[in-house]
Amino acid sequence: MEQRKKQELQALAVRIRMAAVDAIHSLGSGHLGGALSIADVLAVLYGEEMHINPADPKWPDRDKLVCSKGHAGPAVYGVLATKGYFPYEELRTLNRPGTRLPSHCDRNKTPGVDMTTGSLGQGSSLAAGMALGDRLKGRPSRTFLILGDGECNEGQVWEALAFASARKLSNLVVLLDWNKRQLDGWTENVYPMGDFVEKFRAFGFETVKVPGNDVEAIASALEKTRCPGDKPFAIVLDTVKGAGIREVEEIPMNHSVSISDEQFERWMAQLQAELSALEG
Repeated sequence: MEQRKKQELQALAVRIRMAAVDAIHSLGSGHLGGALSIADVLAVLYGEEMHINPADPKWPDRDKLVCSKGHAGPAVYGVLATKGYFPYEELRTLNRPGTRLPSHCDRNKTPGVDMTTGSLGQGSSLAAGMALGDRLKGRPSRTFLILGDGECNEGQVWEALAFASARKLSNLVVLLDWNKRQLDGWTENVYPMGDFVEKFRAFGFETVKVPGNDVEAIASALEKTRCPGDKPFAIVLDTVKGAGIREVEEIPMNHSVSISDEQFERWMAQLQAELSALEG
């Protein structure tokens, strides 16, 4: 990857983090840890990989995103606002009466959201169905599914993945946010799932593991999914929950956090300094 492109994607990831912090601070608290951990993959998807048209969010042949861990909606809203699907100022209406931005993703309310999610596990079935539907209609679209590692405790995830493999849905790309923490603590302590790479492969997926907060590594893995064979793809993203803000990374239970005015000012200043360095 050219250095200039890498810095563009890194800058987009920072903007997504800033947007998520801004939105959650406006509400007072929210699901920050898991929003920050997927900022880099969202930057690569919307800044490089996906075929989209913000001026026509319902374009039939667009690539689609299903963020099954719907509580990470603030990060999804951040990238959508940054790409022009709706005004940035709307981020500060997060989860308020009359908003188009509920706490979890809702396709009926938010321009650019392709599928309503939030009940963990169900996004996997929805994504598999969308990929199959596009194939039956002869569309060139691909469906990108973001799963949480704690979410994979749900049996529905694995039923859907078995279906995707049986139907040879090579237009489906699963992106696992392996940040190693869930609502109640460390995933290894709550419900150990074993080796995700081997598990996905056992379910018939072409699978790789990459540093999940490294835009270049993510882009390289996604590039290999562009020439599909007869298997769906899975990319295990080795991420840090709260990535991009050291203080959040170090909060033991950072699934949902409150953001004080003082923290907001400090974190936004840190992110702005990082953004300025990337953009020269």
